[in-house]
Amino acid sequence: MSTKRDKLRERLDGATAHLEPPFAVVDLTAFDANAAALAGRANGKPVRVASKSVRCRALLDRALATAGWRGVMAYTLPEAIWLVRAGVSRDVLVAYPTADRAALGTLVEDAELAEAITIMVDDAAQLDLVDAVAAADRRAPVRVCLELDASWRPLRGGPGGRLHVGVRRSPLHSAEAAGAFAAEITGRAGFRLVGLMAYEAQIAGLGDAPPRRALRAAAIRGLQGRSYRDLLERRGAAVRAVREHAELEYVNGGGTGSVALTGADPAVTEITAGSGLYGPTLFDGYRAWRPTPSAFFVLPVVRRPGPGVATVLGGGWIASGPAESTRLPTPWLPPGLRLTGTEGAGEVQTPLTGAAADALTVGDRVWFRHAKAGELCEHVNELHLVEGDRVVGSVPTYRGEGHAFL
Repeated sequence: MSTKRDKLRERLDGATAHLEPPFAVVDLTAFDANAAALAGRANGKPVRVASKSVRCRALLDRALATAGWRGVMAYTLPEAIWLVRAGVSRDVLVAYPTADRAALGTLVEDAELAEAITIMVDDAAQLDLVDAVAAADRRAPVRVCLELDASWRPLRGGPGGRLHVGVRRSPLHSAEAAGAFAAEITGRAGFRLVGLMAYEAQIAGLGDAPPRRALRAAAIRGLQGRSYRDLLERRGAAVRAVREHAELEYVNGGGTGSVALTGADPAVTEITAGSGLYGPTLFDGYRAWRPTPSAFFVLPVVRRPGPGVATVLGGGWIASGPAESTRLPTPWLPPGLRLTGTEGAGEVQTPLTGAAADALTVGDRVWFRHAKAGELCEHVNELHLVEGDRVVGSVPTYRGEGHAFL
């Protein structure tokens, strides 16, 4: 009996029969459905697209053309400058602090860029760097967003004071620290404090339903529930403290894995998402919502080293993060393939085993899903856009346009 995945393979193979692997595709029907679903889960709040999870201008434009999406969250300042000048958005928030003096120089010398781009800050040294590039009286005011650390630190001050659940981002963890830094920013010439961001990575980026790991799943859900309650109180207090010093245009939070939950926080005014547009494998382990996979890459079978093994060309498209199996790409179509434990996904070849391996011959295709979203685009110059049973266009990735921002 033909399964849903078998039918997907037949459709994708048919649509791309004229292409030679390796190549990558995005299924536009799934992409658009994911974009609509993310906006629909945001509790009526706008969704800002995370460019690092897309890395293709045409698909950033497509997401922003969907009802409920507004603005871009870039990952470097040079990228933000490029996106504004390319006309992608006039509202770009750079998610991470910058020490790029050349890019800062470009920003402060161009009034239109300075009005369209907001940089992230959490330390006075970052303000000092901007002043060192151009004195406050010689530049347009620089828009800044204050980042509140969203990690959970239970038992602060006690024997568990070193316990840190989440990612290590801003040094500003308390409402008091956020308020004090807001006062420092607004007390300095040449800066406009316009936003506050708090990214709850331990909720948005950590699946609460890892397959075949029931005890771990229960522990994650308990941790996330307590962390969310802590953040709900602390983020609200921080927003109130910062608003004593500045009129905020937005309070940003969330990610694909927490759109609905973060949208329910009354202190948050907008949500960020991006990975859910492509639906990588890291989001297969979520209970609340799982995106439909829309992005795939294809590798050809080039040898059959023995019974039960088919080897494809390349495959070592490894995702960032801890060095573990969850960062490996997943052979997806045909179903019934798996990586080997001794070789994994290799730089120039990847052996595959499993029930489907013996049915493959030299020249056949294997469709993979990446563990993360936008990192797929660092391996290809273009994405082929599939709609139904045909390719309706091909669009360049950042790499295809000659850019590698990070």
